[in-house]
Amino acid sequence: MALVILFLIFYSGGDLFAQSFSPEIYNLKWSSQSKNSGESMPCGGGDIGLNVWVEKGDILFYMSRSGAFDENNVFPKLGRVRLRLSPNPFENGATFEQELRLDQGYVEIRSDKGKERVVVKVWVDVFSPVIRVDVSGNRPTHVNAWYESWRTSERELKGGARNASSYKWAGGKVTMLPDSISWHNNGVLFFHQNRDSTIFDKIVTQQQLETVKSQLWNPLKRLTHGGWMRGENMVPDHAIKEGKYADTPFQGFGLKSKKAARRHQLEIYLHIAQEDSINKWKGGLHDIVLKSRKEKSTAFQKTLDWWREYWKRSYIALNVSAKDSSSAVWQIGRNYQLFRYMLACNAYGAYPTKFNGGLFTYDPVFVDTSYHFTPDHRNWGGGIFTAQNQRLVYWPMLKSGDFDMMPSQFEFYKRILANAETRTHHYWGHKGASFTEQIENFGLPNYAEYGQKRPAGFDAGVEYNKWLEYLWDTSLEFCLMIMDLERFSGADISKYLPLIESCVVFFDEHYQHLAANRSAAKLDQNGHLILFPGSAAETYKMAYNSATTVAGLKTVLGRMLALPLKYGDEPRRKHWQEMLGRIPPLSFREMQGHRTIAPARAWERIQNTEIPQLYPVFPFGMYGIGKPDLETAINTWKYDTEAIKNRNYTSWHQDNIFCARLGLIDEVAALTVKKLQDSGRRFPAFWGPGHDWVPDHNWGGSGMIGLQEMLMQTPGDSIYLLPAWPDDWDVQFKLHAPYNTTVEGEWKDGKMVDLKVSPEARKNDVICSKCGSNALKGK
Repeated sequence: MALVILFLIFYSGGDLFAQSFSPEIYNLKWSSQSKNSGESMPCGGGDIGLNVWVEKGDILFYMSRSGAFDENNVFPKLGRVRLRLSPNPFENGATFEQELRLDQGYVEIRSDKGKERVVVKVWVDVFSPVIRVDVSGNRPTHVNAWYESWRTSERELKGGARNASSYKWAGGKVTMLPDSISWHNNGVLFFHQNRDSTIFDKIVTQQQLETVKSQLWNPLKRLTHGGWMRGENMVPDHAIKEGKYADTPFQGFGLKSKKAARRHQLEIYLHIAQEDSINKWKGGLHDIVLKSRKEKSTAFQKTLDWWREYWKRSYIALNVSAKDSSSAVWQIGRNYQLFRYMLACNAYGAYPTKFNGGLFTYDPVFVDTSYHFTPDHRNWGGGIFTAQNQRLVYWPMLKSGDFDMMPSQFEFYKRILANAETRTHHYWGHKGASFTEQIENFGLPNYAEYGQKRPAGFDAGVEYNKWLEYLWDTSLEFCLMIMDLERFSGADISKYLPLIESCVVFFDEHYQHLAANRSAAKLDQNGHLILFPGSAAETYKMAYNSATTVAGLKTVLGRMLALPLKYGDEPRRKHWQEMLGRIPPLSFREMQGHRTIAPARAWERIQNTEIPQLYPVFPFGMYGIGKPDLETAINTWKYDTEAIKNRNYTSWHQDNIFCARLGLIDEVAALTVKKLQDSGRRFPAFWGPGHDWVPDHNWGGSGMIGLQEMLMQTPGDSIYLLPAWPDDWDVQFKLHAPYNTTVEGEWKDGKMVDLKVSPEARKNDVICSKCGSNALKGK
């Protein structure tokens, strides 16, 4: 590939990006009300997500906040709010518009009816856990608001409804206990405090960890979530409203305006804390209310400023000069921005954005008509964090420069590190963190996936599960992601180094431990670990030297040694080097007459639909543009018949990312259209359910990654521009590269018309074979 540095583009003079990107071009507008919650619009900020819609003249929204878990590890909604204006401007032929103001981060609902005009803004304070609804009109109106709950009595989860909890299909009765709801200080107070006994206790007993229970962190005991809803000049309406929405009966606790007015404001303050006493929790909620009121006059502007800066960080906008919402290519750019908005709504969550719906799930009957469950439902659990899915939500944040949003995922692993190390030592007597694939929010294997009918004497540290057995290596991606954060932004990752080190130590010690139980030799004849039994994703089982494990360990240990010298003293680095020397090489095989990467050296069975033989391409980057032996990786995509059989674009499948990193332009363009075009639901970025749930966040995340990789790849110190970009896709972009570098430009009509690299010195590292022939003088 020719090295081309674009002197005339870098120094083209005048105002670069005179037609610069504005997220406002992608604001989503609806001119009719919604039929149900399945036609809702996301709204949020900080760590709160709302599903907002207008139905039969009522404004409704579900509330969700990161970190809310009940005794069964369901991730419940914090309730539903219904707002009704009187006289109602949304009835009887009024002009209606609902708009997601991407540029400012809120939802606006407008109505014109004769001479009456009403504007309702629904927004979330980015810096405080407060939801606000601002109503303004040119004529006085009355307002009624209800806090609606379906958790006013015990409810048994049966059949498929159990999949929202950690019990899933495992035996035993699963009961959701009621919340506490009452009128309080002219508002509605609602909360749920977990009892002392939760799924945590069940799992500790199930997994034979009672003797170390006191050493294990338990985030569920007495965890309390809830809030307080109030309104300016509003008082309680003490008649409890009974109703049914979709499949679920509910009770409504109302507030009403004292008198008609042109302006009204509703506020919902949310609080989550682990407190022994409910009075302590109420005290924490009171502090939030006081703090928010003091900051109320500046809160909206600060939130607008945050969103303005957020959109300046990064963008990818396609065919902006020829807006055509029916064009799949135009939709790619719009939906990329919509999904990035959804990710930002949990920018600072106590827990990572969940792959299976994030903060924006809704009544499940509008996902699957056979799912007659409550709005709390999502498949694959609420407190379960499946690593192979979660990673796809967080990888795109590097190139989008959303570094401040990544600690939610990293802190998740840091918090559960001690539990993972404790279970390792308890079961096997050695060091290292054994993180499994479907992991509870306290770091132990999921209750259902661990296996209910285990043979006598089966290793208590291993899941008795044909899909998940010996699948340990998924934590390595997050180790690499943390080190990429340091490389991209210069962030200090010292506090995560014990996590990274413990993950690789586990493999070094555990596989020598297993070998010593089989033989007097702990290593093979070449001094390498014998990585058996293992797993190449969930597809190649009982694997020997899985490609995912080998590539992960080689890449992570190599990157540990490449960290700045402040990370790890000489003895530790010597140990890292010794461990790296014990990692076996990747395996290869011939397929249709071509050398390809093998998924492992050997395996017993194939059962899922992943392509782990290409994990050395992504995420681990051993092969790709600017890397040696690209042909072998391309052959693996083209000629490996098992890989060909497993090709797919939906959900967590990462075929688009593989093709981008391999420079296969036609293939990745077709896959990206399928990945990021409109979802078929009213909100175009509510993809899924795919393999998981709606909105499928690992669907959107993998789409983002692929689109970024089409535009820019950053092996080593190099910045490859447009390595897999179609000539006829116009694009404006701003992406982040390692070493605090930003690259922004515009590709239009088959040529690069603007390009800016900051800092300027990094332009010497730009490689673009299709950008032109003007070379930087003196290069």
